[in-house]
Amino acid sequence: MDQLLILLRRYGLGAWRKRWIAIAISWVVCVAGWVYVSTIPNQYEASARLYVDSDAVLTPLLRGLALDDTPVSQLDLLQRTLLSRPNMEKLISKTDLELGITGPADLESMVANLAGAVHITPQTRNLFTISYRNATPKLAYDVVQNVLSIFMESKVGSSRTDMENARVFLQQQIALYERQLRDAEMRRAEFRVKYADLLPADGGMTRLQGARAQVKVLEGQLKDVLTKRDMMRREMSTMPTVLTLDSDSAPGTLPNNPGAGNPGADGNTAPANPLVAQAEQRLFDLRQKFTESHPDVKATRQLIADLKALPVVAPRPPPPSPAQTQAAAQELMALNRPRGHSMPNPVYEQMRMQLFEQETAIASLQRQIDEGNKECDRLDEIARGAPGLQNEYLNLNRDYDVLHKNYMELLSRRESMRIAAAADSDAEKIKMEIIDPPQVPQIPVAPNRARLLTMVLLAGLAAGLGLVVLLLQFDRSFHTIEDLRELGLPVVGGISMIGAAVPMRLQMLSLAGFAMAVLLLCAVYSGLLYRLLQTPGMA
Repeated sequence: MDQLLILLRRYGLGAWRKRWIAIAISWVVCVAGWVYVSTIPNQYEASARLYVDSDAVLTPLLRGLALDDTPVSQLDLLQRTLLSRPNMEKLISKTDLELGITGPADLESMVANLAGAVHITPQTRNLFTISYRNATPKLAYDVVQNVLSIFMESKVGSSRTDMENARVFLQQQIALYERQLRDAEMRRAEFRVKYADLLPADGGMTRLQGARAQVKVLEGQLKDVLTKRDMMRREMSTMPTVLTLDSDSAPGTLPNNPGAGNPGADGNTAPANPLVAQAEQRLFDLRQKFTESHPDVKATRQLIADLKALPVVAPRPPPPSPAQTQAAAQELMALNRPRGHSMPNPVYEQMRMQLFEQETAIASLQRQIDEGNKECDRLDEIARGAPGLQNEYLNLNRDYDVLHKNYMELLSRRESMRIAAAADSDAEKIKMEIIDPPQVPQIPVAPNRARLLTMVLLAGLAAGLGLVVLLLQFDRSFHTIEDLRELGLPVVGGISMIGAAVPMRLQMLSLAGFAMAVLLLCAVYSGLLYRLLQTPGMA
């Protein structure tokens, strides 16, 4: 802390000794700065506010159907393209800025400066401001007015140009994808024709897989038919092939059917004989295969007539088994034919016919299974000869699907563009309105001379003080006793300045002169600031 105080005292004494140099430098800097501020030309700003809004009915209707042409994207596009070089050159040619161009270098410089001087500032989503500053009020107004004109022209022209460019591009891409899609379809068709046996059908199954599945189904059917045949053979093994009439049986009775005959004790008649239904079904099946003169047909007709002549008592018995049917037929024949005679068993004959049909079905199924196995072997041999066939076919399908998807997407985009172009040309989709048209400015907006005058005053004072500090860095004189002691020599003490050496009058005059110089500098600043504030548009 003591070192800091010593340092401050040293600089304070040194600055006081060089105070006239500091005030002189401050005066020079302030006067030069104030003169420069007074020569800065005034800047006038012309501005206009533009309102842009989309149609509240048409835009929601086209959302998701047409291309997104909202005002936000429109304004973003216009802000980026409005300040392009062609537009800036067009703006220069329409205003008096062209008078200041004497060569290509001046044109390049003016285009660059003008692009940075014209400001397009969005205020809200639909409202933004176009502004420009210039030393000439009329020129500032002309620039803003012409920017508005170019803005309105760009809104229509750029939209139609972009639509046309997009249409041409889409047409080219669609034609390209059509050719690629046709080539892909041809390659896929040729591949399918060449390997039709190994490629999956519409159901997603190859012919080899289908043949194997068909063989499994046929094998299952063959097992079912074999089971039925074996059961039928076992049943026929216990059935006599010939029925012999029993001479001891009383006419009109059926030993194996003791309930058949007359009505029951309650006087009710018995229901229809179930054997009749079976015989009629058998007759129907035979008539589908043979003529009326066939022996089996005639025998079955006779059997039905005989069965209908026999009464059946209630309750109705369960459907008879083949053995019961055989016994009933034997007893029936015994009633209608002379005793001691034999005849073929009709039930056995019927089962023999069914067994024949089963054998035929077995042979047919076995034949189909053999053919299916041969087809599987053939297809399997072809499949082993082309191991990468499925991958190649998947690649062809994948390429085709990608091309088809892109092609359909391009068609959809073309339709969207067509609808958007129709909406942009046939309907006023975007409404543009100038809220505040530009006016010729009367009051300058720059420079801020009051702030500049204050900054010049502070800069002058800082320059004077800074010069004194710089001079003190080169001053080798001793200002205090501590400076002498830093040399390492013994210092007994110091003698202050004798007051009689410098008269008090001179000291007071020096102090008053310095104060007057500082006060006069502040008074000049105050006068300039007051005059500036009294002049409209100069602050």
